[in-house]
Amino acid sequence: MRSELLAGKTVVVSGVGAGLGHRVAEAVLRDGGNAVLGARTESRLAECAAALDPDGGRTAWLPTDITSEAACGRLAALAVERFGAIDAVVHVAAYDTCFGGLESADFAVWQQVLDVNLLGTLRMTRACLPALKAGPGGSVVIIGTQSAIAAPTEVEQAAYAASKGALTSAMYSLARELGPHRVRVNTVLPGWMWGPPVEGYVAYAAEAEKVPEAVIRDRLNARMALPAMATDAEVADAVVFFASERSRAVTGQQLLVNAGEVMR
Repeated sequence: MRSELLAGKTVVVSGVGAGLGHRVAEAVLRDGGNAVLGARTESRLAECAAALDPDGGRTAWLPTDITSEAACGRLAALAVERFGAIDAVVHVAAYDTCFGGLESADFAVWQQVLDVNLLGTLRMTRACLPALKAGPGGSVVIIGTQSAIAAPTEVEQAAYAASKGALTSAMYSLARELGPHRVRVNTVLPGWMWGPPVEGYVAYAAEAEKVPEAVIRDRLNARMALPAMATDAEVADAVVFFASERSRAVTGQQLLVNAGEVMR
């Protein structure tokens, strides 16, 4: 069901793949906005745009590596050229496949994680700033992770958690810096989120333990205050709230979307 929560708004979404990025783009279009999509893989962008907006009237996309300042600038310029403005930017793009803790750390890889997750997000934000500041009120929405405040026991992702924790700290400074321009900066922290990455983990764990996938999924769901973990579509709904004028008095905040597994 379509709403008009983002009617006439243009939202840049970085990191559009099969999971959360796709769901964010879907929610932006559902709620009346225009979606400008960036990711490294051209085929994924084309597939997402074709599936969500077959006639191409409310989407634009460009292969974008957020470790490149020039690439970030091109995506921001595309949004302004195509739709005349940028009202929000949502940072989904992340390097989340570096596993392990400190003892096994390859700090060269950690530097890559930081370059994508921390500096890449800041590069993309800076590229969008002129357009965000030119509007009546812009929004920056960062996708963080529950792991930054409560490390999971099942998977070690110290580099990912550290990079996202640093990004949350950067959020507070950005909220102060950009607030006078009526640009809000907030973070959504998903926990276990039912979508392609967690589906993959459940399949892997079930195979390793020689049990049905439902056993692994039920084990995870049992930790939630609500009956089941959040889905990537439900996380996307929280993102849309922060991108919309409904959050016009909210900045410098982080919101856990985790079915109540961790409460703060």
